[in-house]
Amino acid sequence: MPSLSERAPAHRTAGLVLAAGVSRRLGRPKQLLPYGDGVLLDAVLATARDCGFDQTVLALGGAAGEVQRAVDTTGCEVVLNPDFGGGCSSSIAAGIAALRPDTDAVVLLLGDQPGVRAATARALLELLFTGAPDTGPGIAVCRYDDGIGHPLAFTRRMLPELAALHGDKAVWKLLERRAGDVVELPVPGPVPLDVDTEEDYRRVLAGLEGAL
Repeated sequence: MPSLSERAPAHRTAGLVLAAGVSRRLGRPKQLLPYGDGVLLDAVLATARDCGFDQTVLALGGAAGEVQRAVDTTGCEVVLNPDFGGGCSSSIAAGIAALRPDTDAVVLLLGDQPGVRAATARALLELLFTGAPDTGPGIAVCRYDDGIGHPLAFTRRMLPELAALHGDKAVWKLLERRAGDVVELPVPGPVPLDVDTEEDYRRVLAGLEGAL
C-alpha cells in the first residue's frame, strides 16, 4: 500500500485541534497546565505538526487570550469559537468552516490529550484512503485495548454531518449512526488519557515521567 507521503499530491489532509474548553471541573485552563518543557497544548500542537497535515486548525474559546499569549501556535490557523460553552460540537463546526475547500480528510485531535502519537493519525488517514472516495470508509477510529478513542478521522463526504452536530458527545452518536461507514485502526495500549480533573492531570504527568 502506498505511503501517505506518496499519496499526498492526491489527498489533502487537515488536522483540527479542539482546545476551546472552559475547564469547568478543573477550575483553571487545562490548555496551560505545565507539561514537559511547555504546557499541555504545546505537546498536542507538536504532535499535530509531526502528522504532516496540509492544514492545521486550532479551535480556541475559553481562555483564548491567555492561550494565544502562552502557546506557540506557529503553523496553525487559529479559529475562535464564541459558542465554546455549548460543547465540543461547536468547536468542530467552527474548525470545519475554516478548512480549505479541497480538503479530503480531517483528523480530530483533543487539545487535552497529549499521549496521542503522530503515527496513529497518519495510519488513520492511510486507512481512509484505501477505499474509493464515495464508497470507501468515511470514518476511521482508533480501537485501543480498552475501547474506541481519539484521534478520529473523517473524509470530506462526512464533513456536512460532522459540522451539523450539537452538544458535547454528539460525535459519538454520529459514529453509532454511521456504523457502516466506520473502519477501525487497532492501536496497542489503553486510550490515551485526557485531562478533565486534577486526578487526570496527575495521571498524565505520571505517564510522562514513566516514558522518560
